[in-house]
Amino acid sequence: MNNFRMYVPTDIRFGKNRLEELPEVLAEYGKKVLLAYGGGSIKKSGLYDKVVQLLNEQNFTIVELTGIEPNPKIESVREGVRLVREHDLDVILAVGGGSVVDAAKVIAGAVFYEGDAWDVVVDKSKMSKALPLVDILTLSATGTEMNRNAVISNTKTNEKFGTSGWELIPKASFLDPENTYTVSSYQTSAGSADIMSHLCEQYFNRTQGVDVQTNVAEALMKTVIQNTPLALENPNDYDARSNLMWASTLALNGLVGNGAGQGWTCHPIEHELSAFYDITHGIGLAIVTPRWLKFCIEKDDSTHERIANWARNVWNIIEENDEKAARLGVRAMYHYFKDNTKIEMTLQATGITTTEKVREMSELAVKHGGLNSQNPYVPMTENDVEKVLLDCFEEMTVF
Repeated sequence: MNNFRMYVPTDIRFGKNRLEELPEVLAEYGKKVLLAYGGGSIKKSGLYDKVVQLLNEQNFTIVELTGIEPNPKIESVREGVRLVREHDLDVILAVGGGSVVDAAKVIAGAVFYEGDAWDVVVDKSKMSKALPLVDILTLSATGTEMNRNAVISNTKTNEKFGTSGWELIPKASFLDPENTYTVSSYQTSAGSADIMSHLCEQYFNRTQGVDVQTNVAEALMKTVIQNTPLALENPNDYDARSNLMWASTLALNGLVGNGAGQGWTCHPIEHELSAFYDITHGIGLAIVTPRWLKFCIEKDDSTHERIANWARNVWNIIEENDEKAARLGVRAMYHYFKDNTKIEMTLQATGITTTEKVREMSELAVKHGGLNSQNPYVPMTENDVEKVLLDCFEEMTVF
């Protein structure tokens, strides 16, 4: 196991009827609040009215930033920075899914930077401190509610980059599974695929002696596999929604990845897809991840044992031969997404009907993601990424 630092100071308020605690939590950081949210979903669910009423009763000043997009755009970040500075705000309250929280994180850090907000996305060293951030989560997917990471898109340059900073970790996160009852089946499936991909990215590493991380990751994957169909069948299943929400948080707060020396591959590839085509992040990951695992099996025999163990422990594959077990595990994942979560597993289904950008995306994925270095589980060239992406246009077979 490698050396690591784990610093997760987020105050988690998990469960039903915790919203009454919000004014007290926010007041620790100030009374002037930037209320950041996305579309109209929090208004339709009644959550917006509850939050505003609570804060008004306690004489908070509220300035709203609305319209934060899925795959949050740098324009929303710039507008948030402008509002914070104009109104001299004390704290950011992000209400929504990972996109809203990610945008709020970068706003929090960019407020103290004199240049353009995109600079702190490209170069995280430009962030030295950040405004306090509190969030109310409405979607189980990204784990951003308990980590230091954020991902922002720039549509003018077709770029989607991640940034991070210890100062960006939310001060408090309100995790009420009931707030995810109204999430559509499509977004529930996409969020679950996002969780699974986070776990896979960290699980497939070559570091020795990481039994804790391996076993926790396997347990979380099995939790997602078990509970996603339950939430899809009954959106108001509190236990299913609870397990998905907590699995999402634990999947990316450092518990699984720290000390494991993982190198991420599927996310850099998908970031190019959503940078060029603005597809739903979790759907892109569901399409890419099994094809990437198939690539690993065929590219490097040394991956067979690890992928086979994953297949046996997570997907209950019974097969002594490692390569065959590995392939059966990848097939199980593919059909789980396709059959159990009803994700359409080709890029055409997302609206990407041409391969003309595949080479450019492949080159950028290698460049931005460092995929040809020794960090990834299996290093990839531009040709390798291109092969994986082209496979994503067809239904997948592993035998």
